[in-house]
Amino acid sequence: MTAAAIALLGTSADPPTRGHQVLLEGLLNRYGQVATWASDNPLKQHDAPLELRAMLLGQLVQQLQDERLELAQHLSSPYTLITLQRAAQHWPDRNLVFVVGSDLAGQIPRWKQSDCWLPQCRLAIAPRKGWPLEEATLQALRDLGGRVELLDLEVPATASSQLRQQPNQAQIPEAVWPLLLQHNLYGLSGSLC
Repeated sequence: MTAAAIALLGTSADPPTRGHQVLLEGLLNRYGQVATWASDNPLKQHDAPLELRAMLLGQLVQQLQDERLELAQHLSSPYTLITLQRAAQHWPDRNLVFVVGSDLAGQIPRWKQSDCWLPQCRLAIAPRKGWPLEEATLQALRDLGGRVELLDLEVPATASSQLRQQPNQAQIPEAVWPLLLQHNLYGLSGSLC
């Protein structure tokens, strides 16, 4: 466990899944502090508004009941460079570890100013079932200045996009499900059990 580092996990949380839960629990086992937030990904279309997605993610954070985990919504930005600037201002003496799933690793070279922000942090990649990492992807990140580490976690293949199409209560964290029903998200209504 690295006490001086803070793991930073931004997510669309549209909706938060068991995969998000497994990832957050794994990060808590590895880092002394974990910050998460809901954000708008410019490469994705979101079904629920950001404020509501932050509320859903907040329910998952509360469910995990760990004082080292916080919902840090003030870090939210569509652009990683801005998020990392905010994190560096908020935690000036901490090593920042930016966390992504292996499904996003190949996109990072196309993210805005990735050559500027990659050298500012460590990049931790969590393997997701169904999204293997290619050595060429890792090398492209290193070529942009990335200090890449692969997390020894296995995140399930659960995808928010799939759950939006076919909600499955077994793949949604327990604390999140009631809010999905309350706000009639993804075609769910309070009348469903």
